Amino acid sequence: MSTKTGTVNPNLTLASQGITGFKNAYYNLTEPDLIAQSISRNEGELGIGGTLLVETGKFTGRSPKDKHIVVSDETLNNVWWERNAKMSSEAFDVLHMDMLDHIKEKDLFVQDLYGGADPKYRIGVRVITEYSWHNLFIRHLLIRPTETELETYISDFSIINLPSFSANPTKHGCRSETVIAINFEKRLVLIGGTEYAGENKKAVFTILNYLLPMVGVMPMHCSANVSKENPEQSAIFFGLSGTGKTTLSSDPNRILVGDDEHGWSDNGIFNFEGGCYAKTINLSASSEPEIFKTTAMFSTVIENMVYDKKTKELNFDDDSLTANMRAAYPMHYISNSSVSGMASKPNHMVLLTCDAFGVMPPLAKLTPAQAMYHFLSGFTSKAAGTERGVREPEPTFSTCFGAPFLPRSPEIYGKLLRDKIAEGGTTCWLVNTGWTGGGYGEGSRMPIKVTRALLSAAINNRLDQAEFVKDANFGFSVPKAVPDVDQSYLNPRDTWKDAGAYDEAAKRLVNLFMENFEQHIPNVDDDVRSALST
Repeated sequence: MSTKTGTVNPNLTLASQGITGFKNAYYNLTEPDLIAQSISRNEGELGIGGTLLVETGKFTGRSPKDKHIVVSDETLNNVWWERNAKMSSEAFDVLHMDMLDHIKEKDLFVQDLYGGADPKYRIGVRVITEYSWHNLFIRHLLIRPTETELETYISDFSIINLPSFSANPTKHGCRSETVIAINFEKRLVLIGGTEYAGENKKAVFTILNYLLPMVGVMPMHCSANVSKENPEQSAIFFGLSGTGKTTLSSDPNRILVGDDEHGWSDNGIFNFEGGCYAKTINLSASSEPEIFKTTAMFSTVIENMVYDKKTKELNFDDDSLTANMRAAYPMHYISNSSVSGMASKPNHMVLLTCDAFGVMPPLAKLTPAQAMYHFLSGFTSKAAGTERGVREPEPTFSTCFGAPFLPRSPEIYGKLLRDKIAEGGTTCWLVNTGWTGGGYGEGSRMPIKVTRALLSAAINNRLDQAEFVKDANFGFSVPKAVPDVDQSYLNPRDTWKDAGAYDEAAKRLVNLFMENFEQHIPNVDDDVRSALST
């Protein structure tokens, strides 16, 4: 039996895709119906304001080691295999058939969506899920076609997500019972063995990271916003989870373009997504009012948060389930968000890092060569809970601020970014949202109000005439004074009780940078190789 609810291209049914034997198929359900289905299936509970409260089981973060790309004639010489696990086409076909067999007599939920706000570069992504709440999640996170567009909608890629399916490593050529397999030749993604909904959106990001460089578009793991007063003044913010991309781009004085994934074309920047996936640990109405209010708005998916079973009141400080608690909501829930998801070429580029060593300054200005160096380095600290097994901040390097999502070699993205910076005359900054006054365990996190004031001064051109000094360890330029910021924050060495201990920590971090960058030396120019000391 096949139940059709919602608009769907009559030529694009599941049966036309070779998917048969399911019980019911629900096409493009809207938020009220998806919530009703989720509750009736005991997938979650109704929360305050009509939110949906869910848990993701044993996996509360991504499983990057379980992501595989299928080897084909096209991918063999174009994929960065040092960081992407291989799967044979034969193993993928067996996995595909076993997953199709697994869905027999099950209900399926289908959303036909777009990845990419720019019509010139967007792709159609059909997401087929076993869970109703996963369909609601991805409906928020990707871009929803209009009713008219749905009538003639074409899917470029499909994702089949079955959390109850357990992969067999021997049979399916994967690492564990959890599997994320991307087949570019068949334009199909298979996800099984995990309830973590973030795998859906990151699969789409990986696809776009593979396709867009071929047409001269730079795919970026970044947030973006634009000045309310001057729509030609936009900024992008690179950073891994936990560095502040969502928080810092949701500035009430600027228009939010998007909080996580964007493309940079010759025409400007555009959001890949139609929603936000914000971390909610320690979230408060005073520090982040725009994001906080979404946690009580209809259809927001509240993921892995502890709450009062009677009142449904959320506990933003209880991380007993995970530190990676999140809220997924549509972009328009942020009152000052962009309708188009597009903006002009960025005037400012910000590289966000969460330095657990407490060594880096809260704000530094970078030359283009330094920007490429730090972009390829991708230094930060993994936020607790973002990946399985991470319990406290761990210093790490994730090239291009998104190594788990890069199907191509880092240098391809680095050179693309450098060309874009040169063409647009973009000013580059490094912002440390990590520790001050000492490293993790001794110092404290940089106050969000300080970071906001620093960023505001930088991207609103209030530092054009500022005096800068060269950082003794990294060679970039640090402002001597910033409006509305206590000067004591600007030089991290001065915030430590023991200056000698700071020097030792700085030396260790510089050495880590140098060791990590050795992998990139054969593929970059001399000015980038020497950027750490210039």
